[in-house]
Amino acid sequence: MHAIKVKIYYHDTDCGNVVYYANYLKYFEMARTEYIASKGFDLKNLMEKGIFFVVARQEVEYKYPALYQDELSVETKLLEISPIKIVFENIITNQNGKITTKGKTTLVCVNKMGVPTYMPKEVSDALGA
Repeated sequence: MHAIKVKIYYHDTDCGNVVYYANYLKYFEMARTEYIASKGFDLKNLMEKGIFFVVARQEVEYKYPALYQDELSVETKLLEISPIKIVFENIITNQNGKITTKGKTTLVCVNKMGVPTYMPKEVSDALGA
């Protein structure tokens, strides 16, 4: 499990000062990127080698509103890994520990042409560890 902190600014919210629903996808992506970096990989370096991870499926469950100036914790956990697919779970809590959002993201490894391909073994080994 890996976690990042996200402070909610006015530009993150809708007219009711509630986090705009699509912004949670940004927080999930930020947390995934940091999770992968914590395992020793830089996504930009992987892309330069022709390895890309694209979102194939996204599930979001909105449990409780996150508000302007909240400080959120975005936890990322690896649920499943195969030679071409990674499934992550995200749980977002506010500063009071209340769960605001749950998400599940399926990434598929593709080459420069967008064709599914096997991820390098060192990547799958490190992420699965």
